[in-house]
Amino acid sequence: MPHQITIQPSGHTFIAEDDETILAAALRMGFMLPYGCRNGACGTCKGTILSGEVDYGEFQSKTLTDAEIDAGKALFCAASALGDITIECREVGAARDVQIKTLPTRIHKMEKLGHDVMGLYLKLPANERLQFLAGQYIDILLKNGKRRSFSLANAPHDDTFLQLQIRHVPGGEYTEHVFSTMKEKDILRIEGPLGNFFLREDSDKPIIFVAGGTGYAPVQSMIAHALYHHLDREMVLYWGTRALRDLYLPQTPSRWQEEHANFTFIPVLSSPAASDMWPGRTGRLNDVIVKDFPDLSGYQVYACGLPAMVQATQAACIAHGLPENEFYADAFTYQSNYG
Repeated sequence: MPHQITIQPSGHTFIAEDDETILAAALRMGFMLPYGCRNGACGTCKGTILSGEVDYGEFQSKTLTDAEIDAGKALFCAASALGDITIECREVGAARDVQIKTLPTRIHKMEKLGHDVMGLYLKLPANERLQFLAGQYIDILLKNGKRRSFSLANAPHDDTFLQLQIRHVPGGEYTEHVFSTMKEKDILRIEGPLGNFFLREDSDKPIIFVAGGTGYAPVQSMIAHALYHHLDREMVLYWGTRALRDLYLPQTPSRWQEEHANFTFIPVLSSPAASDMWPGRTGRLNDVIVKDFPDLSGYQVYACGLPAMVQATQAACIAHGLPENEFYADAFTYQSNYG
């Protein structure tokens, strides 16, 4: 039997199914409660039961003491409602609300996504999860003290593995390592989540996503998150690459377009090869976008890719009516000797 859960002080309500944890139900319904391990070990999701009864579930006694239970505390990743309940906790609404962690990860799988793009699937320790907002990134911490930043391509609800999409930068120290000597089961240290490029869900405006190359990674996270939570806002993805072979995961947005009436996918090639026999759109992303949307006054735009593309897109969109505060961007700033 479903149970209604009310969050205070926000007053938000959602429904939890029988034997569904409070945290799982909240995340399923689109409410971001803080969490860390999701298995009753860390205490990040601890909150107060203001009214109603819960099954406290399985947890480590040092994480939730008898005294805390007597005071009304519970671990929302372990507890499930036995009826309608009211809880008290903070909600994650912005990047500042998410805990930044330094964690070890193991490379679970390496998958060649395209001729020059490697997909990495990183597994966290069994008692850890990384809570993040769709669109954020992590830093890989290197032994020499340097770090490399990569966007998370998976949506927050799909957190079994952290997914990265890494393009090979010729002469780049780190990406040369990824494509030549890195292997599955290697251990990496990461820090995250980081960045203010994340999906703003407090708006009902239609969204234009603009991705250049592997700038698609955080955009994939955002769109997957939006579709999972049934956001009914109109969404259009423009994904720009040089040639057809650089469009390394077109099947994913193509499938989204088939399955969701409010999503449109428009790939754009700037220099298609003759052998591509490309029937689609060509040219610069910013030119294509403003041709399709000459009045952007009622939109939000999210852009990720090389700085020149991001800057040109921002200028073109603002010139066509987009409010400056409705343009959100993450510009990749690596150089050939840095990648």
